[in-house]
Amino acid sequence: MLWACILLPQLALDGVLRRHPDPDAPLALVEGPAQRRVLRAVNGAARAAGLRAGQSLGAAQALCSRFAAIDHDPAEVERWHDFLAAWAYRYSSLVNRSMPSTLLLEVEASFKLFGPWPRFEAQLRADLEELGFRHRITLAPNPHAARALASVHDGLAITHDAPLHNALGQLPVERSGLAPDVATSLRRMGLRKLRQVFALPRAALGKRVGREALAHLDRLTGALPAPLPYYQPPDSFTARIELNYDVESSQALLFPLRRLTADLAAYLAGRDGGVQRFDIVLEHERCADSTITIGLLAPERSPAMLFELARGRLEQARVPAPVRGVQLVANELPPFVPAGRDLFDARPQQAVPWEQLRERLRARLGDDAVHGLAVRADHRPERAWQAEPSRGTTPPSSPRPGWLLPQPAPLRDHQVQVLAGPERIETGWWESDVRRDYYLVQTSFGQRAWAFRPAGDAPVGGRGEGFMLHGWFG
Repeated sequence: MLWACILLPQLALDGVLRRHPDPDAPLALVEGPAQRRVLRAVNGAARAAGLRAGQSLGAAQALCSRFAAIDHDPAEVERWHDFLAAWAYRYSSLVNRSMPSTLLLEVEASFKLFGPWPRFEAQLRADLEELGFRHRITLAPNPHAARALASVHDGLAITHDAPLHNALGQLPVERSGLAPDVATSLRRMGLRKLRQVFALPRAALGKRVGREALAHLDRLTGALPAPLPYYQPPDSFTARIELNYDVESSQALLFPLRRLTADLAAYLAGRDGGVQRFDIVLEHERCADSTITIGLLAPERSPAMLFELARGRLEQARVPAPVRGVQLVANELPPFVPAGRDLFDARPQQAVPWEQLRERLRARLGDDAVHGLAVRADHRPERAWQAEPSRGTTPPSSPRPGWLLPQPAPLRDHQVQVLAGPERIETGWWESDVRRDYYLVQTSFGQRAWAFRPAGDAPVGGRGEGFMLHGWFG
C-alpha cells in the first residue's frame, strides 16, 4: 500500500480567505481572552504590513491601522477539515482525517483510475489550488511516515522501505511526530536526527523515552501496523457564509452564492452523487430567515449549472430585509448518472445541452412555464396530447406530429407525396360526427405533414387538392 499525506498548514486562515470578499487586503485571525487577544495567523498583505502570528492585538493595531480581525473558530476549522475529507473521498475509499490539518489517503489502489503518481499528484494539487487551500503532499509506504515527511518536505515520493528508512533518518527529532518532551529529552542527549535514535539499542532507548515513543518510531518504519479510522461522507451538505455587513442587493450575494455552490459540487463529486433539491437560506437580523428552494428534474453536480440555477431563483426572490448570512442546505443527494454523450459531439460550439437549457428556463421562467408533451389514451388528435413536467416525451404508437395546428387549414401545395396512410379517425357518438382519413405526406419542399381527407375520399394523383393540413413533423 502507498499512502499520500496532504498537509494543510494554513487550514484555518485559508478557510476564511476563500470566503472573504477581499482576500488580498490585510487580514488576521485573532484568539485568546478579551484581556489578551493575540494574532493566530496572518495573510500575506498583513505580513507585509509588519504583523506576525503571536503578536498582541494592540501591537498589531499600532503597526497597521486597518486590517480585518476575525475570530478564530475551531469548530469552523473542523468543518473545513470534514469538507476536504469529503473532497478526497473521490480519489480513495480509504481516507483518514484523525490528525489535525492532515488528510491521509491510500492511493495505490487508485492508480488504475487516475494514472501514475505524478499525474495523480498534479490532479490533487490542481483541485486544492482551485479550492483555495495551501498544501504539502508526500507519498510513503505507510501513513505515519508520510505525515512525518510532510512536515519537512513537499513533493517527496517514496515507494519502497529502503529509501524510506534513509529519508526518515534525515528528519530532525522535533519534526518526527514525537511528543515535545521526548524530543526535548533526545536533543539534550545530543541526538539531532532520527538516524541517531534508530542506531541506539532498543532496550536502552525504551527506558529513556518510554513505550509510547518506541511504538511511534515503529509506526514510522512500518514495523508496527497502525489501523486508522476511515472517513465516511454524510448524506447531507450544509455550508454557511456570514457577511460582515448588511446586503440589500442580490448582485452582492453572487460571490458567496458562487462559493457555496462550488463547495456543494466538490462535495458531490467526492461522494459520486448529485443533488436534486437544495435550499438557499438568507439570514436576516430582525425578521425570519428567507428560504429559496431550488428543485431540479434530474440530479446534477456541475458547479456552473448549480450556480446559474441558484442565481436565477435568487434574482426572482423578494428579500424582506437586509441579509447578514447565506446558508446552503442540501438533504436530497441521490445517485448521479451522467447524461449520455456522443463520442463525436456534433453540437455547435455555442450550443447548450438540453438538460442545462431546460433547467435554466425553469429557473428564469418558473416551474410551470416549461413542460413536455405526453401521449394520452385518446384517438382524437386534439385530445391525444397532455402537458407533463419536462422529463421527456412518451413516443406514440402511431405517427403523430410534434406541432399540431389549432385549426386544420387547406394544404396548398402543387405536389405532395403520400408516405403512409390512410388512418381513419372518428369522433365519439356523443360529439358531432367527424370521420377523417389521415395521411403522412411530404410536400414539394421536403416537409413532412399530417393531413386528412374526408373518409373514403382517396387522393388522386400527386396534387395536394383536397388535403387539410393538421400538423407538422419535426
